[in-house]
Amino acid sequence: MINKQWWKDILSSPLPGEKAQQRMAPQFREAFIHEADPAGAAVMILMYPASGKLFLALIKRNEYPGHHSAQVSFPGGMREAADRSLEETARRETCEELGIPDTMEILGSLTTLYIPVSNFLVTPFVGWLDHRPRFQPDISEVQYIIEVSVETLKDPGNCRTEKMFRHGQQMVTPCYMAGNERIWGATAMILSEYLELVSKMP
Repeated sequence: MINKQWWKDILSSPLPGEKAQQRMAPQFREAFIHEADPAGAAVMILMYPASGKLFLALIKRNEYPGHHSAQVSFPGGMREAADRSLEETARRETCEELGIPDTMEILGSLTTLYIPVSNFLVTPFVGWLDHRPRFQPDISEVQYIIEVSVETLKDPGNCRTEKMFRHGQQMVTPCYMAGNERIWGATAMILSEYLELVSKMP
């Protein structure tokens, strides 16, 4: 089990913010300043225990004609008109994409992050389940679920800089490795802030 009150307290305190996010920004990353009317979106950093360790659930998105095709990301998406809040967006999208019931406890949120290529302003929520859920991913959106331990993400050997090709262009980007999966871009930037908080855990 984690100390949920500690997480609630630290997430309601001043956060590491853009400085922590910037450490994992791709080479081509534009300014953090967003356009006048970005679309609201939310993702969920879902924590749960398994095999005596703390795990996170990420997804490998399906291939489609779009900016985030086949990327590793947190479950989440754009706010819909029926969503009463961004927290509700994060809950709804997480339950839909992972195929789990909404029994998550929301501990707080991290710093919002602007994604220039899609004009999204994303709020990352931190959620907790006291057991490993039975995943039934939505095959219309998700290729598969990636379960990665926080211990793995904290390992300096799993943080590296690589050359990648994206939309016909070569780029250099820092990334986290989860087995053979590269976690880069906005997801890595969000993880960077999250892991800075993890490093302060008692």
